[in-house]
Amino acid sequence: MPYDTNLNFIFWSPTKIIFGKNTALDVAIEVENLKCKKAFIVTDRELAKNTDIPERIKKVLSNLCIGIFSEVEPDSGIHIVNQGAKLGKELGADCIVSVGGGSAIDTAKGIAIVLKEGGKLQDYAGFQVLTRPQTPHIVIPTTAGTGSEVTYVAVIKDHEEGRKLLFGDYNILPNVAILDPKMTEGLPPRLTAATGMDAMCHAIEALHSLQREPIADGMALHAIRLIKEFLPKAVENGTDMMARGQMLIAANMAGAAFSNAQVGIVHALAHSVGARFKVHHGLANSILLPACLRYNADACGEVYLDVLLALGVNIEGIQPDKAGEVVADKIIEFTKKLGLPQRLRDVGVPEEGLKECSELALSDGAIVYNPKPIFDPDEILKVYQKAF
Repeated sequence: MPYDTNLNFIFWSPTKIIFGKNTALDVAIEVENLKCKKAFIVTDRELAKNTDIPERIKKVLSNLCIGIFSEVEPDSGIHIVNQGAKLGKELGADCIVSVGGGSAIDTAKGIAIVLKEGGKLQDYAGFQVLTRPQTPHIVIPTTAGTGSEVTYVAVIKDHEEGRKLLFGDYNILPNVAILDPKMTEGLPPRLTAATGMDAMCHAIEALHSLQREPIADGMALHAIRLIKEFLPKAVENGTDMMARGQMLIAANMAGAAFSNAQVGIVHALAHSVGARFKVHHGLANSILLPACLRYNADACGEVYLDVLLALGVNIEGIQPDKAGEVVADKIIEFTKKLGLPQRLRDVGVPEEGLKECSELALSDGAIVYNPKPIFDPDEILKVYQKAF
């Protein structure tokens, strides 16, 4: 699909990226490069309980580490951010090292805000609210999916309101991302698959976004190629360092792509079922993606032909108006091979809850960038029902 003749864009990706096996062991160098002396590790409870990764990072930081906050949960909440920020302030933290998946990284972004600005996290929800760089932040991802290490977005749940709050600000972009395949080696197959499909959704939605642009497109298309080739290998053999490394790169590229081009209906719907029914974000995206592709099919046929090419499909004879259907079918085929659930009912979403989710999704910021305008919650409900 050609770009608008009045194309005008800014591509923003200032995070320093370090890639390679065992590069996480050099994290102390990066702390010193940032002129920091009191690193505060933020990680999730399960990672701290079931692996020695956070302790290994603490050990290599040595006297640069002032403590570990390991209370992060899936779909982390405002109360956890405020709790972590309180501890970080008491310890005198001057930088954060987040170790984990999207929840740990987003929690760390929230903590970075509160450490710098004071007050409560919810005071800074929205887009471009902050006026200065936040507490320095180094990220060591232990999953390959969210790409949060290079995005200007954090998603934090407001448990009292039962919804997810978006924090979108260039001032919360991490300073450094260390992509070490060894850090993802122990990720279970199902979680590997689910987080990988989160990256796939980021790439596809960046391509069909109303804010799409050439640099993000290039990154998104290559991310799709990498995911198609290496996600099944990483799921099948978690010790395959080539597959693990390429998936980290794919997630990173897809993250940078959507951070600039934005996402759309898939994420709006996934945020809502995630907030309401605690569905893992990657699983929600994976399940909802085919129905959303079919919904958008008549608005982005040329884009979906590009997606098919990136998936390795011969597009000869496929008309643009049919491309969305074909992509949806290919995604279903792919996720079945990965062993992922196919319907919302399979992950505990009750049919009677879909109407409430539809209303929540309509107010999600991601919906604004969808290529096909949506103004009616009943339209969203129909998409949910097709995925149910």
